[in-house]
Amino acid sequence: MAEIGVFGGSGFYSFLSEVEERRVHTPYGPPSDRIAIAEIEGRSVAFLPRHGRDHSIPAHAVNYRANLWAFKELGVRQIIAPCSCGSLQAEIHPGEFVILDQFVDRTRGRADTFFDGPETHHIGAADPYCPRLRSLAVDSANALGIAVKPSGTMVVIQGPRFSTRAESAWFTREGWHVVGMTQYPEAILARELGLCYTGIALVTDYDVGVVGDTERGPVSIEEVFRVFHQNVGRVKELIFRMIASLGSEPVLCECEEEARRAILG
Repeated sequence: MAEIGVFGGSGFYSFLSEVEERRVHTPYGPPSDRIAIAEIEGRSVAFLPRHGRDHSIPAHAVNYRANLWAFKELGVRQIIAPCSCGSLQAEIHPGEFVILDQFVDRTRGRADTFFDGPETHHIGAADPYCPRLRSLAVDSANALGIAVKPSGTMVVIQGPRFSTRAESAWFTREGWHVVGMTQYPEAILARELGLCYTGIALVTDYDVGVVGDTERGPVSIEEVFRVFHQNVGRVKELIFRMIASLGSEPVLCECEEEARRAILG
């Protein structure tokens, strides 16, 4: 049904024509919403709002396993995953994009594997993002004139609350670049299934406490949504450019091989 999967809100596909919506049943329960399938640049693309189209599912309650499994059931092998984030470093500004290459997991209690036994996988996570898609994202952003950081580490917090000043200052001192709530376990579940996955972080704010600047005031959800909606057009441009640049031949990538190597026995 689809070759490429995109996580995001309804704003990413509401303007497309000839959209087919499908409900997908998974062994892990229902995904966050109906999946919209559309053709872009001759490619079949599946869109799923990870928080639901009315943003009714907070990050800690997203059924990440069902979302990833639904994509795989539809035939998806490559995933583009935009998300909003806060900057932890003074040189990373709102409106810029960060193509993630690392994450630090600070979540708790999220179902983060498809393999609870008796079959066991030990998936490699030293480099959790697909290097081929990461390179394509950077090249596509540069071609569009989008301000982009070619790499960066996201610390993933549990949510739904934002960080305290002390936590934010700690993250900054550690040298981590951005903070968000959804990249874990989404990225690692895609890796377990052998799917190529790239995280594209749109910076919407300076996290509270960044570079000790208390004059900025604490982050608010209103500010996050304001900056996100200002930049949603560029997010769409980047996604469409990446889809147009993906080859039509079957994907040959280390991501699928890594999932095979993880199987014990």
